[in-house]
Amino acid sequence: MTALDTRSGLMAPLRFPEGFRWGTATAAYQIEGAAAEDGRGPSIWDTFSRTPGKVRNGDTGDIAADHYHRVDEDVALMRRLGVTDYRFSISWSRVQPTGRGPAVRKGLDFYRRLVDTLLEAGIRPVATLYHWDLPQELETAAGGWPHRETAYRFAEYAHVMAEALGDRVATWTTLNEPWCAAFLGYGNGVHAPGRTSDVAALRAAHHLNLAHGLAARALRGVLPGSAEVSLTLNLHAIRALSQAPEDLDAARRIDAVGNRIFLDPVFHGRLPEDLVHDTAAVTDWSFVRDGDLATAAAPLDSLGINYYSPAVVAAGTSESPSPWAGAERHVRFEPAPGPRTAMDWPVDADGLHELLVRLRDELPGVPLVITENGAAYDDYADPSGNVKDPERVAYLHAHLAAVHRALADGADVRGYFLWSLLDNFEWAYGYSKRFGIVHVDFATQRRTPKDSARWYAEVIARGGLGES
Repeated sequence: MTALDTRSGLMAPLRFPEGFRWGTATAAYQIEGAAAEDGRGPSIWDTFSRTPGKVRNGDTGDIAADHYHRVDEDVALMRRLGVTDYRFSISWSRVQPTGRGPAVRKGLDFYRRLVDTLLEAGIRPVATLYHWDLPQELETAAGGWPHRETAYRFAEYAHVMAEALGDRVATWTTLNEPWCAAFLGYGNGVHAPGRTSDVAALRAAHHLNLAHGLAARALRGVLPGSAEVSLTLNLHAIRALSQAPEDLDAARRIDAVGNRIFLDPVFHGRLPEDLVHDTAAVTDWSFVRDGDLATAAAPLDSLGINYYSPAVVAAGTSESPSPWAGAERHVRFEPAPGPRTAMDWPVDADGLHELLVRLRDELPGVPLVITENGAAYDDYADPSGNVKDPERVAYLHAHLAAVHRALADGADVRGYFLWSLLDNFEWAYGYSKRFGIVHVDFATQRRTPKDSARWYAEVIARGGLGES
């Protein structure tokens, strides 16, 4: 976890570079609540969470962590932590209830207030335009992300937000985890809008890439010279079970549909040839029009990386339904060794180092930011009201050490955003999983910093890791 000082035999602290950004992150539908207040329209997650059987315990984001009414309290929590940056997402349907047309003033005012409160606290706002909560009207009337119109509407929305907040928000992330939006939302249906179609998933992935490029152009059109534009991808650290050719080919297939389906268009203006071949039985990709890939390759100021755990794959047949379009009959997933989180995800910080070193080599000159990293555990307040979460502290320590190791290996990592500030609505898991470093009693909305929050505050204060 720390570097060995050979002169003393002690473990020396790991310090991060001067100016390294220490942040935390949330998403609108997961924390805001106020689902029907001040003109907000329904999103696909409102509809999905109200559909019987889709979300555990029938939970919805109607109230969530009630952040809409508790902005001052939550920013004060961040200020006490000492974070330099806060990554939040904007609810598209709070600003444009149907995904098009004039903005709702009260919706814009909420985000203006949030940003102003952050700035007053000395915290840098990092705004994400899309974290999966598509306005329902765009899904119903326009067909959602499998259709081009949604990408054009997204660019208009980006223009609206740049005009509203561009004088106060320095960094804009266009999309968060488009892989999840495309393949979990349209491929195997475990996320909103709950559709199950390989071709719809592939079409959605392409139009999300297009939307990113159009939005980047819109942001820079309103904010020439001042907008820092980023994209956040949940890149997969993929390991073949063995060096057998068929297992290596399974890893290649998952890399194509899990990573390069976004990396190649966004950074190289092309589709991976092997992806097109692998998915030929699903689609001929005729929905990709001339100029689309050049648009998707709009210049970026940084790449955001969300990492939680690696994937181990082998030749075989995937469980059904699978989100991995074109790979279902060729790939099976194997359990990774080691401890697991409450999500049953393996804990493996080496995978984060692997990703960062890969990107160092494949994308030279592109600054990297860890925009999400964290873990869910079963956290409860003890009789004295304290929430002890040593497993989360160990997880975070290991992953920050992996980031430090990648920095030492030449990866240009500029910041780390811990997921998440608050316990929240965890998508299809409802309120059954807790990722926050601040415990939320959802019955009373009481916030209680966990031991991990105090630990993270110490990390930020010292600028790195001390002895574990």
